Amino acid sequence: MNTKTQDRRNFLAKAMLSVTGGVALLSGVAQAKTVNATELTQEQKDKLFFIYEEEKVARDVYITLGKLYPNENTFASIQLSEQRHIDSAQGLCETYGVDISSVDEESVGNFVLPVLQELYDSCVSMGSESLLSALQVGKLIEETDIQDLEDAMVGMPSDVVSVYSSLQEGSFSHLDAFNTAIAQQS
Repeated sequence: MNTKTQDRRNFLAKAMLSVTGGVALLSGVAQAKTVNATELTQEQKDKLFFIYEEEKVARDVYITLGKLYPNENTFASIQLSEQRHIDSAQGLCETYGVDISSVDEESVGNFVLPVLQELYDSCVSMGSESLLSALQVGKLIEETDIQDLEDAMVGMPSDVVSVYSSLQEGSFSHLDAFNTAIAQQS
């Protein structure tokens, strides 16, 4: 099989995984919106905001690195999924009255939380070195997201845990995609 055909098949397979994950995420958001919101502590609300903006970091890094490496389909397919992650996290923020008006979703690379601005800047800088470095940045982002979601679930209501579990499943899928792409570069 020629390389172009294999690349198209790999891209389509990844796109199908993204669509499947998106359906699960959307159902989780719908569930979160129908549950009566319990009162969250300020710390829990801060976690909701952090996860929302952290999902934007992932999407924005993949948009930026995708422009640097347009022949690498991994960034393009996963950035679409990350937008669904943002939408899911936004739904939780809306459900629990977390103000996200300071976040400009359309402004790629700009963040409210300084730690996430620094993360974005570092990831783009490292990813700019080479395609392999960029793929390794993607792997690092997904590993970080998985752990942060795990930590953020502690003490949260069941609807938040459900959405975060779906986001984690998506991140595991993204991690697999980056590991596959890294292996192809090695």
